[in-house]
Amino acid sequence: MNKTPFEESPNSDNELLPEYDFDYQKAKPNRFASRSGKKKLTVVVLDEDVAEVFTTPESVNKVLRALLETMPQKKGETA
Repeated sequence: MNKTPFEESPNSDNELLPEYDFDYQKAKPNRFASRSGKKKLTVVVLDEDVAEVFTTPESVNKVLRALLETMPQKKGETA
């Protein structure tokens, strides 16, 4: 082999080649950015046995909200 991939050519001045210049005028907005709306989403991975019982986000939320109602609240916290 003549060159390793990490060797710099003698004329290299650590600048990007012209074909890597990004034309921001041709950029498009991210079409997935508004998918979540204004809701803050948190993803939680369930164990397989739990996921077999709670198959929808609604069912998980319903059970967790019921559990929250049974838990004593700390001083200064509001639900």
